Amino acid sequence: MKKVFVIAGILTGLLFAGVSGEGHHAEHKHWGYSGSEGPKHWGEIDPKFRMCKFGVNQSPVDMTRFIEAKLPKLQIIYAGISQNVVNNGHTIKVTTQGKNEVVVDGIPFVLLQYHFHTPSENTINGKHFPMEAHFVHKSKDGEYLVIALMFKEGKKNRALEKVLTYLDPKVGHKQPLKEMFNPGDFFPKKLDYYRYDGSFTTPPCTEGVRWIVLKNAVEASKEQIAKMHKIMGSNNRPTQPLHARVILK
Repeated sequence: MKKVFVIAGILTGLLFAGVSGEGHHAEHKHWGYSGSEGPKHWGEIDPKFRMCKFGVNQSPVDMTRFIEAKLPKLQIIYAGISQNVVNNGHTIKVTTQGKNEVVVDGIPFVLLQYHFHTPSENTINGKHFPMEAHFVHKSKDGEYLVIALMFKEGKKNRALEKVLTYLDPKVGHKQPLKEMFNPGDFFPKKLDYYRYDGSFTTPPCTEGVRWIVLKNAVEASKEQIAKMHKIMGSNNRPTQPLHARVILK
């Protein structure tokens, strides 16, 4: 079951700040993706969400301002399993178990969970993909790293089908994945990537998150994507200004 992925290269420095919190979808006052609870108002819902309004290194972004760089070796060592799936009211989230680790900048980051957005949150040269998955990792010092994976319409995705098979669409009904599988089964064979410094894409929009966006999308069927969207709705935050940031590739 163990999978090991390596992307070769050399790092150019990026500033990073440690963040705190439970993860990518923190629980505070109610927020959503439309109306008075939508992204435009997140910074006003709760004082803890102020970075959603005032942050200058926010995610997602439209990746257009590229700098050629020899990126570092990225070691993705997933030897564990996808364990449970739940519709938490904001996204479809899958929790994991076992040793699932990423090493970036010499720091090990442990996979906490992964979840989905329809359509994609990050865009590439202005292009949205029909779906995006975020694999959320945390270091022992409380720093976060997210690997973003894009989905395009094509053949049925076997890993995604296992998630859909055991998913209860009702909010809050966590279900075990009776066919457990390695989270790395989602990843493409070629793991070329973009990198930038950003934030959580949901409240509290904490900054200092390392973002790894895989260049190569994977396929999912039209029916699978439609089913995910029917359950989650449009749960993508609009892209945020890059300000002084650049995207390494």
